Amino acid sequence: MFGYQFLNGCNPVLIRRCTEIPKKLPVTMDMVECSLERNLTLEEEVKQGNIFIVDYELLDGVDANKTDPCTIQYLAAPICLLYKNLENKIVPIAIQLGQKPGPENPIFLPSDATYDWLLAKIWVRSSDFHIHQTVTHLLRTHLVSEVFSIAMFRQLPAVHPLFKLLVPHMRFTIAINTKAREQLICECGLFDKANATGGGGHVQMVQKAMKDLTYSSLCFPDEIKAKGMDSKEDIPYYYYRDDGIKVWEAIKSFAEDVIHIYYETDEVVCEDVELQAFVKDIYMYGMRGVKAAGFPKMIKTREKLAEYLTVIIFTTSAQHAAVNFGQYDWCSWIPNAPPTMRCPPPTQKGTVTIEQIVESLPDRGRSCWHLGAVWALSQFQDNELFLGMYPDEHFVEKPVKEAMAKFRKNLDEIVSTITERNKSKKLPYYYLSPDRIPNSVAV
Repeated sequence: MFGYQFLNGCNPVLIRRCTEIPKKLPVTMDMVECSLERNLTLEEEVKQGNIFIVDYELLDGVDANKTDPCTIQYLAAPICLLYKNLENKIVPIAIQLGQKPGPENPIFLPSDATYDWLLAKIWVRSSDFHIHQTVTHLLRTHLVSEVFSIAMFRQLPAVHPLFKLLVPHMRFTIAINTKAREQLICECGLFDKANATGGGGHVQMVQKAMKDLTYSSLCFPDEIKAKGMDSKEDIPYYYYRDDGIKVWEAIKSFAEDVIHIYYETDEVVCEDVELQAFVKDIYMYGMRGVKAAGFPKMIKTREKLAEYLTVIIFTTSAQHAAVNFGQYDWCSWIPNAPPTMRCPPPTQKGTVTIEQIVESLPDRGRSCWHLGAVWALSQFQDNELFLGMYPDEHFVEKPVKEAMAKFRKNLDEIVSTITERNKSKKLPYYYLSPDRIPNSVAV
């Protein structure tokens, strides 16, 4: 279950295929030989694509929460090496809890003492929770969606077809982000009360993560491929990938249909000054004009426009659903997602006891704050509008209504496919089923 969460938990975006063991993780064959099942060396397993890695380097140097003088809190920046066994399951084979190798930063192994290995995995889960909440969830869905929303309201008039297309996917986003600034990520907010990244660490994380916030990383198929996770044959149980690509393609097909109704040629795209102002607003003010981020400054073709709109709609709907609505499922068991740790990471093997593990985990108060938060964040709105539902009827043109009907039909087919697959699963994956994907970031 530990490895499964990297594929289908609420943070399934960090795992990547390992093409070379990093020097900062000096794992040897002797360390992991008992975990390998194919009679191959570690190097051979890497070459065959059976080794995966999750690196929490972003947490290195982030200040831990110091807002409560009565409780010292700790962060770690672990590296977790994973292996695809003969059952095609992803399992951990080595964990280093810091970025710099050395005698006080041992590599923990499944062959170590039970509590040593357990605490190492708990530290990974805690670090994963921090990256998930602050980067995967807050930055890469909520804040990015707000950039799209503000640019749309500033630059696209309500009669513009792209405003009509996008506005259902901006519903309540600015409002919920305002509420988050007032109650969650503000001074004395929930992050300060419950999380080890509170007190400013979460801000440091967002600032550091901005360098990886690129346009291509928001293009779902491109990002999956860039991580080496695109092969269904090699990694058959990656439902986040499989369902995400289906939804991405359905959204892209819908965007293309609408674009071809209003933009007969690429020249019409180039000449749409309101569209170009919208794109430039996102580039200049949302992404601060950073060329390395890869966001276009202008759009010249219908094909590029379709991709651009797909990025926006997918991020505000499917991507948010994938990383948000599983939080109670995966994070309500505190040892699986500790929001803080009260003891430093172990610096040697053979010393961890069950008492030390309990003392490391969050206290009752922080656990309650955490539990309430992940429950609330996992709830749908009472009046939720799911992907493909457009009751406001911004469009009145018959061709667009036909495109919407086709879109809904495609989404219904995806729902049926996912439902059928899940019938045979002990643990179904449904976060990217379109009937569970709200149109917008609204919680």
